[in-house]
Amino acid sequence: MTPFTFQTATLSRPGTRADNEDACDWRDGLWIVADGLGGHGGGEVASRLAVDALLTALPPDTPLTPEPLEHAVTAAAESLRARQSKDPSLSGMRTTLVALMSDGEHALWLHLGDSRLYAFRDGRLLIQTADHSVPQALVRAGELTPEAIRFHEDRNRLLRTLGEEKPPRPTLADAPLTLQSGDAFLLCTDGFWESVTESEMEIALAKSPDPTQWLARLELNLVRQVRPDQDNYTAIAVFIDTENAPA
Repeated sequence: MTPFTFQTATLSRPGTRADNEDACDWRDGLWIVADGLGGHGGGEVASRLAVDALLTALPPDTPLTPEPLEHAVTAAAESLRARQSKDPSLSGMRTTLVALMSDGEHALWLHLGDSRLYAFRDGRLLIQTADHSVPQALVRAGELTPEAIRFHEDRNRLLRTLGEEKPPRPTLADAPLTLQSGDAFLLCTDGFWESVTESEMEIALAKSPDPTQWLARLELNLVRQVRPDQDNYTAIAVFIDTENAPA
């Protein structure tokens, strides 16, 4: 079977904040988004260290299995701890993380914190990661609806991040997803998904022939309702290239 190829677009803005503490990067087969926390420049350092560590730890020939992804997150955690040891002012820096890996036939992903991955098939939402946050815990307990996470007063209280002293505990996909022609993925920080609903993602996707236009339409939705305290927002969109579909 001939592997699919990919179309990728990225977007990262500071919102109304002075600094952008988000980071993202990609190459074909690996896409990463991180949302830094900690203030005083620490968040920006944490997110960039995490993204760079994953790019280094997951070279293009990496097998599409959970173990390399887990090892890469451990390497990222060690990179943050090494920097914290050198600079005590960064001891409180943390970052979320979401990463997607693909060999052109299957896809595998992991996340930590409240940066999300969405997968779409036939134009409809197929998969959405569950945040490591207080509101998400309330959803699991049946005390909150998933839609209410966006407006919950504790939506920024995270239960897992990268940069803590304890080992990282990312959530991995249950199994690799077999790709199909027309599949699409969206990786994004909370500053993005808090202002763009899943139905808006589907509507914009149906109108977009490529990932650049998809992100542009989603950003328009975000900007229309931008808040005075709009957080940094970052997203990566990936289209499975239908022109190079397997026979």
